[in-house]
Amino acid sequence: MEIASHIRSVPDFPRPGIVFKDLTPVMGDPVLFRRAVDWLSDRFGTSGAAKVCAAEARGFIFAAALAYKLGWGMAPIRKPDKLPWRSIRESYDLEYGSATLCLHEDAVKPGERVLLVDDLLATGGTAAAMIRLVERLGGEVAGLGFIVELDFLRGRDVLAGRRVESLVHVGRE
Repeated sequence: MEIASHIRSVPDFPRPGIVFKDLTPVMGDPVLFRRAVDWLSDRFGTSGAAKVCAAEARGFIFAAALAYKLGWGMAPIRKPDKLPWRSIRESYDLEYGSATLCLHEDAVKPGERVLLVDDLLATGGTAAAMIRLVERLGGEVAGLGFIVELDFLRGRDVLAGRRVESLVHVGRE
């Protein structure tokens, strides 16, 4: 797939031993960016969701474009001290450390179906934290959409029982 060939691998970023998957070449190409957003729309447009939630920062780019295309709302999930109003927090482990995500306490209504979008699925920690945030507010996760999945890290296993769709699958390099 042409999108896969435009994903840049950056060795030793953000830490030695990590090969970062840089999607900015995909985002910078209007045809490829549209294909990625259209792919998400095709997969989830009939999921019954009415909102997209995404973790900062790269997930915002795809989520905002998708929300606009589908006529849905979009709620940002951010790092601590970045949201201006009352929010809930969820900590989790990453492939190379730990982190915390926050969501405004009124971002998701009880019973609201939400699609979670991020640029990349690695260990599943970020996605699992997003699920916990949405469900703590009473929302229902309709699915999770990713542009890239690092299959060798088995993040999908953490999300067992959930609808998970990934455009590009990457094995160990």
